[in-house]
Amino acid sequence: MKVIFIVQGEGRGHLTQAIAMERLLTNNGYHVTEVLVGKSLSKRLPGFFTRSIQAPIKQFSSPNFLPTRANTRANIPYSLIRNLLKLPEYVESMRFIHQRIKKSEADIVINFYELLTGFTYFLYRPAAPLVCIGHQYLFLHKDFHLPTINKTELFFLNLFSRLTSLGASRRLALSFHSMNPDKKQNIYVVPPLLRQDVFYQEVSQHNYIHGYMVNSGFAEDVYQWHKEYPDIPLRFFWDRWEEEPVKRIDDTLSFYQLDDTVFLRQMAGCKAYASTAGFESICEAMYFRKPILMVPAHIKQECNAYDAMQNGAGIVDETFNLKRLLDFSKEYQPNFKFTYWVQSAESIILNELESLAPTHFEEHMYMVEEFV
Repeated sequence: MKVIFIVQGEGRGHLTQAIAMERLLTNNGYHVTEVLVGKSLSKRLPGFFTRSIQAPIKQFSSPNFLPTRANTRANIPYSLIRNLLKLPEYVESMRFIHQRIKKSEADIVINFYELLTGFTYFLYRPAAPLVCIGHQYLFLHKDFHLPTINKTELFFLNLFSRLTSLGASRRLALSFHSMNPDKKQNIYVVPPLLRQDVFYQEVSQHNYIHGYMVNSGFAEDVYQWHKEYPDIPLRFFWDRWEEEPVKRIDDTLSFYQLDDTVFLRQMAGCKAYASTAGFESICEAMYFRKPILMVPAHIKQECNAYDAMQNGAGIVDETFNLKRLLDFSKEYQPNFKFTYWVQSAESIILNELESLAPTHFEEHMYMVEEFV
């Protein structure tokens, strides 16, 4: 069975999910024909992705959220204006996506939260069934309880999720635990999709704190904390591609460019983990049974952090207050059920995809979901 991937290229999570999905499908007789990645002006495609994906990679211009001047949170107003000015490019990208789907003769299209995929299905109605996968689809589930935060931002986050999945045959909602499907919303809950490299790591506990920040502006938080507690080793990963692979500040503080092999090895051996609350790295830290400090950079990560906190993963703060993380680590209790849930991912996800086997394609009708 032929499959084509379309991936949002911003951040680490959707990219690592695509790597894991390609391996899962390839091991079970599927053929991933190519991977289309929405490119961002503010970030480049990381080397770990281009090295790990086996299928040909093609990029297209895609909307993205630009950071504030401090490079911490997303600058929503500026991002909207910038993306509106680039609408002609995005129209061309949708034509490109449609052409690639047709040329590939794919049996299934899997979308990793790329906005233009939904619009492509809305405008062109490709023949191949669309499967959308991501943690954000869980926020649309009738039984999921959203955090009591900015309702306007939540509305637009859920609107964005609906737009990414216009015309979808399935929304596969990645979740920290099992839930019944929400068939009205076409949402089927599945385990996190972790890369095979996660399962090969030797887990240990050394005395350093490991971290990842999606926007490098948070480095100032880390540096200021480090000046107060210089004896505690810190190893943080960031997105400053202009810096050397390892920027060594002193004997106990280093910043690393994102290399997923090194990232996972460092996580498996750390005392605790601090991040900007990307779903994927939270799941990896939970699987390694590491206490987590989450510092969300935008509304999506605020929801990730809320959900993770409800599942015992860690604590949430507005800054990288690593003292709170160290205090929490003393009382942290791992969620052992999560380990078994993750290990069931392959069979559950394959079952969902096989329900859309070619023999059933003629029976399936595509419907554009209501926006709200």
